[in-house]
Amino acid sequence: MEINILEIFFRVVDFAVPIIIMIFLGLIGAGILIEMGFMQRFSGIVKPLFSHTNLPDSCAATFLVALGSTVAANSMVVKLKEDQCLQNREVVLCAALNSTPAYFREILTYQIPIVIPALGLIVGGFYVMVFIITAIVKISLIILLSRLFLKKNKCNVPEDGNSEKISLKTAFRRALKREKKLFFKIATIYLAMTTLVFALQDMGVFEIFSVLPLVDIFGIPPESIVPLTSYVVSPILGISLLGPMIHEGTITAIQAMIILMVGSMFMIPFFGIKSLLPRYVSIFGPKTGITIVSFSLSMTMGVRLTILIVLLLIAS
Repeated sequence: MEINILEIFFRVVDFAVPIIIMIFLGLIGAGILIEMGFMQRFSGIVKPLFSHTNLPDSCAATFLVALGSTVAANSMVVKLKEDQCLQNREVVLCAALNSTPAYFREILTYQIPIVIPALGLIVGGFYVMVFIITAIVKISLIILLSRLFLKKNKCNVPEDGNSEKISLKTAFRRALKREKKLFFKIATIYLAMTTLVFALQDMGVFEIFSVLPLVDIFGIPPESIVPLTSYVVSPILGISLLGPMIHEGTITAIQAMIILMVGSMFMIPFFGIKSLLPRYVSIFGPKTGITIVSFSLSMTMGVRLTILIVLLLIAS
């Protein structure tokens, strides 16, 4: 199959540049917070959660940053690993835990304003609950794994720049000097990985995620195949197409929930390969990045699969 390199280039630029800008802002923002001492002052806010784990206090600081930016939080994790503050297992669990605040941010920015109005209170509310359950399960499992496989590490966020009061301008200059090398490394790898994924997509590699055979397997109405297939590529588009079918009575609420969970089972790996993998590999490197993405997505898919099985039992 012929690949249009110029077209891929423009698509990569359109897709990746906003994310690279976000990565830059996250890196510099986290660096400024560390330089001015804010992370050490406020990491205690999330310490009650971390008191149940064997993760070090430094992970509490990165989790706090993750409430605003997962990229910035994971950039801090990389810095802590480079400073020999975190071991590989701690890096994986810490980074996986940093992904959980995004679930609650998404409820406010995506679920409530978009999903619930589109799908209705019952199906939309169910979808929101799936996100909440997923976050709770991930946090609980990470706590359990940390207690089983980690010994308590007392390493804390480095206190660079905390012994003196410095201006925002000075903090910015120091953060830029310290983080620019890491930023260029991340940006280069991210662009390369994104280009590879787009090229594979044009070659038809992702057609393995076809959902057509699932209509008969899960007893889904044939007319729902369009929103189901659309959901795998774009959840917003799939939800927009599914909404009218629910309101018109073409499918039942249970069938709609099954469609959402089936779509999720195929959308999650597609999203992981296209969006998460380039980002995590660029930040953590191939081995650790792939491990984090696989571990995190496995937990998410496990929750969705369990809920899907329960729905199928109810529908049968």
